[in-house]
Amino acid sequence: MSKVKTQTLSILTEFEVYASEKDLPKADAELLMQSKKSVKDAYAPYSKFHVGAAVLLDNGKIITGNNQENAAYPSGLCAERVALFYAASQFPKAKVVAIAISVKSKKSIIAEPLAPCGSCRQAIAEYETNSKKPIRIIMSGEKGKIYIAKSIESMLPLMFNKKYL
Repeated sequence: MSKVKTQTLSILTEFEVYASEKDLPKADAELLMQSKKSVKDAYAPYSKFHVGAAVLLDNGKIITGNNQENAAYPSGLCAERVALFYAASQFPKAKVVAIAISVKSKKSIIAEPLAPCGSCRQAIAEYETNSKKPIRIIMSGEKGKIYIAKSIESMLPLMFNKKYL
């Protein structure tokens, strides 16, 4: 029996880390503030986990969204996709520059930034691929550090996109 030679693929992901909101650049702080405002209107009666998102478009508009749950769980929608889809429907020619995501739980304090779920990462990847420009992703918990990814590729390095279709 012969030995098969294998290689190892290492993927490095990098994020900017800020100690708190007050350390953010002004534009990022404003976008994050809009996502935190949107958290308050999330409809999350089942999970008690509220998420807000704010999308900055290249035309200067900021579109917000929040998670919308449903008793039939798969019928709900995450905040990131609510905001992205609304932005695309209202401003179809605009490109997404950045998205800020905030969370709040009624069960415990979230003291670390949380990243988008896999479905939202794939949706962000679609917009990034279409615009041919990176989308900044600003992530925050209820308190503590803020993480910023320069592109969705930081969180989805082997992403599937339209070039494979």
